[in-house]
Amino acid sequence: MFCNYCGKQIQDDARLCPYCGRLIGAPSYAPKKLMRSRTDRKLGGVAAGFADYFDADVTMVRLLFVFIVLLTLPLGIIAYIVAWIIVPEAPPNLPAGSTAPAAGQHL
Repeated sequence: MFCNYCGKQIQDDARLCPYCGRLIGAPSYAPKKLMRSRTDRKLGGVAAGFADYFDADVTMVRLLFVFIVLLTLPLGIIAYIVAWIIVPEAPPNLPAGSTAPAAGQHL
């Protein structure tokens, strides 16, 4: 068996890599980040970003935004615009197997 992190061969029943010290088979949890969607956007990607962050249906989040805007007419619109400005846009998807843009390619 090989360590998924350092690539060195280790014992088949090992729970800890003797070379890099990481747990083998332990899931690595990255914290979620609130980001506007680049692909699933109707206006600014804010609703799709919130839906992705809260693991909700994007249609329900959009309906919730519309409901909030109708109830608090100026405040709902202002809140959406502020979220559009403050919440960062998701990074562009890179081609499979690539970790950085090619020379001369801009993000």
